[in-house]
Amino acid sequence: MSDDYISTVSNEHVIEMADDFIKTASNAHSAMEGIVGLLKASFGYYDWVGIYLLSDSQTLKLGPFRGEPSPHTVISIESGICGAAVREKQTIVVPDVKADPRFLACSLRTRSEIVVPIKKGENIVGEIDIDSDTPNAFKDSDRRMLEAIADKLAEIL
Repeated sequence: MSDDYISTVSNEHVIEMADDFIKTASNAHSAMEGIVGLLKASFGYYDWVGIYLLSDSQTLKLGPFRGEPSPHTVISIESGICGAAVREKQTIVVPDVKADPRFLACSLRTRSEIVVPIKKGENIVGEIDIDSDTPNAFKDSDRRMLEAIADKLAEIL
């Protein structure tokens, strides 16, 4: 991400807007649709934004997303960075996906990724997955914002 990139919205404002989607949506799917659209539109370096839901204890299924279609609509928790985030129950930031053997390529342009688990207590129910075509795109402020949004999503999933 270039140092001169300036987001048009603050992270706090995005968290507030995500909270509004959750509070006013008719159902969880609508809330997730709103949130992925919000995240994709708010940050120029978020090139692909999706939410995976844990469909059983071993499988993640792609829910709402924005960006190019992904060949990875179903992911075992035993594979990929998405699977690792479920197994480790923590956010994973990958500054250079080409240097991480766990990376499941959705696009040849992807250079960095962040995966944030959505937790209900100690249980993972899903995750927010974001890819960027920019190397080392995700900063600690992204992690904190996305974890706050994941906490809010956990309330409705």
